[in-house]
Amino acid sequence: MKISLERVSEDFHFVAVNGRGNEVHIDNSSVDNPQGTSPMELLLMGVAGCSAIDVVAILNKQRQEITAYKAEVSGDRIEIDGAKPFKDVHVTISLEGNISPEKAQRAATLSFDKYCSVSKTMEPGVTMHYKVILNGKEV
Repeated sequence: MKISLERVSEDFHFVAVNGRGNEVHIDNSSVDNPQGTSPMELLLMGVAGCSAIDVVAILNKQRQEITAYKAEVSGDRIEIDGAKPFKDVHVTISLEGNISPEKAQRAATLSFDKYCSVSKTMEPGVTMHYKVILNGKEV
């Protein structure tokens, strides 16, 4: 896996490109009118995307009917020697469809405890917290 990054403007606007040509704009979120996503926001997006792929794949294998999937991710940061890494990440997975509550919860647990490479990469310094909302009710 490889990406390239190139500066777009005189400030902090960059474009990262993967090997398939997909682009992501990255910018400093503390500037006026940022033109991209901050690196820390990209980490949260990575957690959301990685766990979503896991959960959907697991539920599809179990023949569960997913009609909608949504995730919200937030991170709590701490200051350590001038850096501000995440300490806790909170994920809310919202599913709709004909899905067993037990299977939905198990899919999330498997993702965060075993399969999600992004959240596993953030361990042991970051604690992952997650919950599943199924058809409007917390599992």
